[in-house]
Amino acid sequence: MSDTVWEAKVKGLLKGELKRRNVSYGQLVAKLAEIGVVDSEPNIRNKLSRGKFTAVFLIQCLEAIGSSSLRLD
Repeated sequence: MSDTVWEAKVKGLLKGELKRRNVSYGQLVAKLAEIGVVDSEPNIRNKLSRGKFTAVFLIQCLEAIGSSSLRLD
């Protein structure tokens, strides 16, 4: 698979988790701030639309929204 395909997969995984938990980008910003991660809504929106973000950011988001597991399919 190409990097573009992997990026789309990761983007879909995180967006899917946010949708399942009914968490908006604004709410994600607040939840990230609660765990000490400061970022702006436009920056998060851009990261997710591009699908280019670090594994650290992915784990921070999952932790912030209370996701303890992630389905890869």
